[in-house]
Amino acid sequence: MAVKKVILARPRGFCAGVEMAVEIVERALEKYGPPLYVFHEIVHNRYVVQEFIRRGVSFVQSIEEVPVGAKLIFSAHGVSPGVWEQSKRKQLQMIIDATCPLVEKVHREVRKFAAQGYWVILVGHKGHDEIVGTSGEAPERIQIVASIEEARQVSVPDPGRVVVLTQTTLSVDDTREIIEVLGQRFPRMITPPKEDICYATQNRQDAVKKLAREVDLVLVIGSPNSENSNQLCRVARSKGVPAYLVNDFHEIDPRWLEGVERVGITSGASVPERLVEETADYFKQRGAEVANIGFVEENVHFALPSEITDPS
Repeated sequence: MAVKKVILARPRGFCAGVEMAVEIVERALEKYGPPLYVFHEIVHNRYVVQEFIRRGVSFVQSIEEVPVGAKLIFSAHGVSPGVWEQSKRKQLQMIIDATCPLVEKVHREVRKFAAQGYWVILVGHKGHDEIVGTSGEAPERIQIVASIEEARQVSVPDPGRVVVLTQTTLSVDDTREIIEVLGQRFPRMITPPKEDICYATQNRQDAVKKLAREVDLVLVIGSPNSENSNQLCRVARSKGVPAYLVNDFHEIDPRWLEGVERVGITSGASVPERLVEETADYFKQRGAEVANIGFVEENVHFALPSEITDPS
């Protein structure tokens, strides 16, 4: 193998929202024991989900799958008011909300602007758990836009009362051109506050841009259904560097490494650090030097809900 150096991007891996959600499930297992039910995957990572399944957690796609009297946790991606109401009618023993606070902030903005009579254009990917939950706040007043082409075609009943909000796992770079097109079509539109963009998404993409300048190839550790992991691949490729998404080092194809001397490694916001360390060790055992790049320190932490922290 020709790889001489491996460079790890910083920051990478778990964001504060993922840390909070995973900690909620961990503590719920300790406090209440299995079985526990989680609506959708708690975070989009195969290894995190499989480990919780092994410990007695069931991940469900509908509230009908949850037995009466069970304990239910909502995933980090948030849910619609309809799911909340359905859950309350189910006579569950407990509902614990693990929604990322940054996602919940966008939910509040949808409710506020819809109540003021605005039409909401939500920039994001149809079918993503976060978008499904957010659009459920005011489905009759929301249009989802995922591309520049859709931005050129979207229509609303009152072009003078438009607000644009975004999926939190998209960076400023991801949404800039779409919002520019929308701004040309709806000059009076209200644009999303900068803080709606997840700090972790932006930081990880910025780190990959730096990484791409130093390496011949980028490996992104993450699951195929992780939006932010896929975006990291796209960022690297946009800088002219080949990039591959892998669940772990076992999925590395040796053919990718032919003629490659410097490999960059990063991971999506829902990826355990051990998967990055194992990938780095894979190269280290084959003679590669391991280094880090990036200096952003993330000190964001979200409080856990009372159902987890109360001693009773």
